[in-house]
Amino acid sequence: MSGFSGSYAPEDVTFLLKPAAVALTGVAEKEALIQSGARHYSEMLSEERLPDDRYLALYRAALARNGGRLRADVETLADAIAARPETARSCTIISLARAGTPIGVLLRRALVRRGLDVAHYSISIIRGRGIDRVALAHIAALRGTADAVFVDGWTGKGAITGELEASLADGTAGFAPFLAVIADPAGCASLAATSEDYLIPSGILGAIVSGLFSRSVLSEDLVGRGEFHACRHLTEHAAADQSRAFVDAIEAAPLPQQTFPGWSPEGARESRAACTALVEGLMSEYAVTNVNRIKPGIAEATRAVLRRVPHAVFVRDPNDAEVAHLLHLADQSGVEVHQRELGNYRAVTLIAKAGDA
Repeated sequence: MSGFSGSYAPEDVTFLLKPAAVALTGVAEKEALIQSGARHYSEMLSEERLPDDRYLALYRAALARNGGRLRADVETLADAIAARPETARSCTIISLARAGTPIGVLLRRALVRRGLDVAHYSISIIRGRGIDRVALAHIAALRGTADAVFVDGWTGKGAITGELEASLADGTAGFAPFLAVIADPAGCASLAATSEDYLIPSGILGAIVSGLFSRSVLSEDLVGRGEFHACRHLTEHAAADQSRAFVDAIEAAPLPQQTFPGWSPEGARESRAACTALVEGLMSEYAVTNVNRIKPGIAEATRAVLRRVPHAVFVRDPNDAEVAHLLHLADQSGVEVHQRELGNYRAVTLIAKAGDA
């Protein structure tokens, strides 16, 4: 098996995924199957539609507003990684598909500028199913395991962090679960640039900003023994692809003059406690028994409205430009929006219980 680069330049990333013909499932049907336990979410994909003109305009506004900040945050991560003894001379970036991929591309370039020997692979990790062990073995054979850094865009409530730690806990894969992200409002990353929940523009577009591939899929009919997790290659959206343009825009963005909240291990512990309190409070207030129905953070809240059946969206400040795109989606979908205090987070989406009107 060999990887592919999607719509990125080959040197920027190698996707260790298996392009496959994945049958599409309607959103409402998918939600019912997930919540009933009949199917795991990773076994199904819904159609990924192109954003409308208004949403694209909001994306471009976010790119103009936050591009410089993201560029600075990538440089902060690159400096921190280059300062670690394990990654001072070489680094194997393992980005977690899809959200980690654009960040991994930017980080690879930043580390190359610092003189490191860098390789970037993007692989699948699935909540409840674990990381792609076949992909990890492929990387270990090519690069070893000592200089690996797992990369994602942000933390929501820590589900993927927990999955990464659980997947590698027995030590047989040889990788340490060192996770670097841009934004860590959940306080569970090993390294981050900020603890603030801000709008990372790549977080709200999906395939057309992530190399033109779908969320990863894992089912027996698509993935055989010794094969990478599957994905759908969305070549039909090639004309709308923003993947390379996003990376170029971030690298060309002027660095911000103002300073933003940073990240520290001590602050992360406080963020973790605040995240737990928020999620538990919402679960109690709305009689939620499945924590996976609560999606905190701008990007996770957005993806839940795009891909799931939302019950409500909560925002800290409806006049905040950072959530304008989310309010647009909620309005389009007829989803109620409530203003409330959210601690570290700017937005949270509550997924509807299957069968709710």
